[in-house]
Amino acid sequence: MSSTPQDEVDHLAYPEPPASPLWHRSGPKAPPLTPEQQRRNCELLLRAQYTPRPRTTKSLAEASR
Repeated sequence: MSSTPQDEVDHLAYPEPPASPLWHRSGPKAPPLTPEQQRRNCELLLRAQYTPRPRTTKSLAEASR
């Protein structure tokens, strides 16, 4: 008896629950971002990704005393 990956997917031990109604928007869609908003979001994302975290002044050896 051989089983394929598709057979395993079809017979999961716990079926996936239905999507939450909160995941579905009702009402008008949000307006598209302007090019200026897109540029600002990109800059903020890059800054958040590459800004180094502040270092503590104590070394690990001093902090464990």
